[in-house]
This record gives sequence, C-alpha cells and structure tokens, in this order.
Amino acid sequence: MLPLPRRRGFAAGLLLAPLLTGCFASGGGDESSDSGTEGARLKVALAFPPAENFSPYGADATLLSRLGVTEGLTRLDANGAAAPALAESWTRENDRAWLFTLRDAAFQDGTEVTPKAVAAALTRAADADPVTAALSGVELTAEAADDGRVRVTTADPDPALPLRLSSPGLVILSAKAYAKKDAVSPVGTATGPFELTGTTGTTAATLDRFDDYWGGRAQASGVDAKFIADGTARTNALRTGEADIAEAVPVSQAASLDRATRRETATTRTTSLLLNTRSGAFKDARTRAAAREAVDTSALAKGVYEGYADAGVGIYGPALTWAADKRVEPTGRAAAGSTAGKTVTVATYDNRPELPEVAQVLKQQLEKAGFTVKLEVREYSRLESDALAGKFDAFVSARNTMLDTGDPLSILASDHTCEGSYNLALLCDKKVDEAVSDAESVGDTAERQDAAMTAEAAVLGTDAVVPLVHQRIITGVGADVSGVLLDPYERGLVGVGTRR
Repeated sequence: MLPLPRRRGFAAGLLLAPLLTGCFASGGGDESSDSGTEGARLKVALAFPPAENFSPYGADATLLSRLGVTEGLTRLDANGAAAPALAESWTRENDRAWLFTLRDAAFQDGTEVTPKAVAAALTRAADADPVTAALSGVELTAEAADDGRVRVTTADPDPALPLRLSSPGLVILSAKAYAKKDAVSPVGTATGPFELTGTTGTTAATLDRFDDYWGGRAQASGVDAKFIADGTARTNALRTGEADIAEAVPVSQAASLDRATRRETATTRTTSLLLNTRSGAFKDARTRAAAREAVDTSALAKGVYEGYADAGVGIYGPALTWAADKRVEPTGRAAAGSTAGKTVTVATYDNRPELPEVAQVLKQQLEKAGFTVKLEVREYSRLESDALAGKFDAFVSARNTMLDTGDPLSILASDHTCEGSYNLALLCDKKVDEAVSDAESVGDTAERQDAAMTAEAAVLGTDAVVPLVHQRIITGVGADVSGVLLDPYERGLVGVGTRR
C-alpha cells in the first residue's frame, strides 16, 4: 500500500496545560525517520506483562502506547497540553459537542482512517465494561460528520475532552479489531509506527515497523519486547546486551549502570497506601487516621527510594508545578482511634521492585503503632482483580496521576468516587463525589486547577489514601540507542526516532 497524501495543515491543540518539572524528551538523537535504511530491531524489557490480552480498555492500554502500537485523536505535548495525533485540529461547537478534523492516515490492516471508523472505535470504547478509566463518569457519543470530521458529544459539558481523548484507553482501531463480540484485538488493527504481529502468552511480543505510518517511517525495523517482572533481571538484560532499553530500573540497581545508560525522569507517579473503606479494620475512619499518623513518608523517600523520590504531600506531586501553591488543607478528618487487636493485610505487587520494600517498611511502622500486619505480594496481573474486589485491607500502589487523560481530575473520578472504575480504596463519599463533580464543570485552566485541589483535599480528608512518595523513574538505555521517549506521563517509550 502506498502512503496516503496529507490533505490538511497541522494545527496546534490547546486547553489545560499543566506544567511539568520534567521534560518529555528523547534519549538523544534526531526524531525524524530515515527511510533509506532498514534499521536494526530494538530489544525492550518491560516491567508489566499483559494482564488482559492486550485489550486497550484496561491496564494493557499503556503497554500498547509505550511500544508505539496505538494512538488516539490527540496526544499530550511536552507541557501536558492536548496536541494533534489522528486529529489534526478541533473546534468546540457548543458546551457539549466538539468537531475533530482527521488527518489522512491508514490502519495497519490497509484500510483508511475514516470518520465512520473513528466514531465506531470511540463508541466501542464508550460501551466497554468495565468502563475505561478515561471515561469514568462521562457519557460520550461519536458520529461521522462532513469534510473528514468526527463529532464527539458528551452528556454533560466536558471542557477537558481534547485531553481525555489522548488517553491510551481511547485509541482508534480498525473495524477488524472488533470482529469478535466480546474481545478487542489490536493485532494489525492500530495506526502507530509499530504493528503488533505476535505474542507469546505474557512473556513476549513481536512488533514490526508499519511502513505507511502517517508520521513517517520508523527508524527501527521492529521491536522485540520481553515482559520481565523482576527489576534486577531487567537491569541485567540491559547490562549484558539482551535488551537495548529497560524500563523501571530499580533504585537499588541504578548505581550498577554507567551514568551514560541511566536516564532519570521526573514523573507524575505517586505511590500511595490505599485503605479499604468498605470492609475490615479500615472501614472505621478513626482506624484509617491512626494508620495515616503511623506512616513516615520521608523515611520511604530517603530509604527505600534512595533519593529518587520526594516525600508524599498529596495526590498530586511536585512534577505538577502549579499544585504546591494551590494545595488545600484537608478538613473533617477523624481523630485517630485505637489500634489494639486490629489485624490488617497489606498487599502490593513486585513488578515495581521498590513496592515490596515499601510494604515491608510500612509493616514495621504500622506494627510500631499497634497494628498486627500481614503482607501479600504477587505479580500485578494476579493481584488486580482481588484488590478491586476489596479482598485486602490495604493496597500499596504506584499510580501515574495524569496517565489516563492528562486532566488532573481524571484520577479523582476513576480512583476515588463511588462509580470510579479503579477505586482500590472502595471509597464512596458524598462530599468527595460532589467536589469532583463541581470541579469537572470548570473550564478555565487556573480555576480548574483550584477546583482539583479542593477535590484532592476532600479525598485526603477521608484518609482513604495516604500519599507516600512522588517518584522519579529510571530508564536503562543502551549506549548505542537514541531517540528513547522519556515521558513524564509514562505513555511513550519507543517512537519513530528510536533506534540503534
């Protein structure tokens, strides 16, 4: 198939640009493609294996975007603003409807990206069960319009819609992806620079370059990805040349890498202790308050993370530079109650190797305060369903607070409201829901940030979540590799210009 001609100019996106202290940068080198050479294949070691058969509607969505397989109508630029992707421009028709003008692009199965195909893909995402995190609390419809445009309408005004549509959970796939009624397949049906061509269970995936990618031919001819949950093993793979790129290098392994192969990126990822508000010991707000008071976050940042993290100050950390000056003190917190006779199970996963150590330190801190603590550590894909079902009293989780949409309110809606799709604390609080709902109706950037901080304070006031640390991630990059995407939102890793 010949590359499709580009028919429209490239227009800049706008709306709600949260400033980041970290920069979304490559690991060096020119981002432009070199179509004159075939390019070497890249070997990538990833921390998280697919948990849902590479479905774009759950945790696997980020795997697909990091490997350059999928993309949506928009993306996030270096400052966190909505920027063009499959849509080259957009306008707001009224408070509930937006028109997105599509660029000329092709799906990896050879069909064209049309308004009808885009509308169908967004409709499938909107109907997904459970709902994809970016649409938590949002009712969305999409339909083809004239002149190569798609009309996206929300039941309630959504000033952050262009940001929302950048979510890895709202990617555009061809009709072939939905051939099976109860499954979605991104294999050969996406639009990114790399095509997913094969998988080996949850251990490996093979990707080949998609030569008709609208953004230019990728410099690497393909990607061989291995999913290696053990952080030391990922680091060793980089050190021995078995991997060109290793994500999420443990802080304990950072010193073992040459400085030239170690990249540190400030991120919007916060590690938190989430307390089960529905059942068990932490159903009582006074017991949650006692747990919060027992936690020493500075010990975690300096000890477990060896300085590669900042002590937790809220749901939003210092990577969002506007948050500190707008932070609101939580009110209405319960007084700490007795911990006598309180036995709790704290669960976490080992894909991020610091988390079991965090859990161990928390165990010691909670036991010092009088709790009896049991630990449960598993690989994430074997833990998520039990955590969402409330089978643990507490859960230690590392969550990129801006991952799902780039809008600071999205994580509050998905993680801390009654209908939230990733509500690990099982929190259902009327004041929290009202604060989040009020904030979501605000369109002005500064005012929306103020409202987000008010909603954050409402969440923290319940003591359902105890922010522990705000992370910086370490990516291992081979000495002969350039163009790696160092993304504070952790949506990107391999792109058109990534090569060796």
